[in-house]
Amino acid sequence: MKHLPNLLTLANLFCGCIAIAYILTAQPYTSVSVQGGIPNWHWVHGAEQMYLGSIFIGIAAVCDMLDGMVARALKVFSPIGKDLDSLADVVSFGVAPSVIFFKLLWDSLMGENNAFDVSMIGMAPAFLIACFAALRLAKFNITADSQKNYFIGMPVPAVGIFVASFPLIMWYNPHNIAAYFQNKWVLYVIIGILCWLMVSGVKFIKMIPSKWSMATLWPQLAVLAVGGIAIPFAGVAAIPVAFIVYVLLSLIYKQPTASGLVAGEDTASERNL
Repeated sequence: MKHLPNLLTLANLFCGCIAIAYILTAQPYTSVSVQGGIPNWHWVHGAEQMYLGSIFIGIAAVCDMLDGMVARALKVFSPIGKDLDSLADVVSFGVAPSVIFFKLLWDSLMGENNAFDVSMIGMAPAFLIACFAALRLAKFNITADSQKNYFIGMPVPAVGIFVASFPLIMWYNPHNIAAYFQNKWVLYVIIGILCWLMVSGVKFIKMIPSKWSMATLWPQLAVLAVGGIAIPFAGVAAIPVAFIVYVLLSLIYKQPTASGLVAGEDTASERNL
């Protein structure tokens, strides 16, 4: 049983790798079948692969939440688990979202008049998400003891879930929101904001509070309530709506001073191999 937390962390990593594989195969490509000795070419579109990539990032997020909960329930401890968790998170919530941005930027640039002259430079900013996610996780690993009531800088899994909602929005396209993800400048701005939030000094709310009282629980309830209310009107776009509320509340909420270790990115005392 003591290895269960790390098995869940590896499941997180595995799902992140599967997500990347799905997202990378999302562009249209040609396939050939031979009938009677005659080759028949046809287009295979990859929208469903992007959708499945988002689903696997979501599964990775569930595994990331469970590994810390199980580690605390079993009272197993080791810095190895913490480092393993960070490595898994940088893949599932750093690299995989970067690949989503890469594909979105690729689609946007391919729609321009000079599509055949587009270089990798136009899509390279997508991988700043992975770089800043790695930096944010490295900073967390050496400052975890001071982040028991809140996160300093946006948690990497929150970024991953937010970006993973983009392919879902493009799949269902509520209120034609998907059109915004075909604009490279919108994508560049989102990338810049997310990178800044991850390494900023903003104290972000932990969705599982340190103390179960209304005085400390209301921000989390507000995020969930707004997200729930938005579902009938916005569908899957309720995810970025809840994300924006989460950011705004974190900016204005005065964090309590009470101590307490809660779920999130695992600290060295929470994991064991």
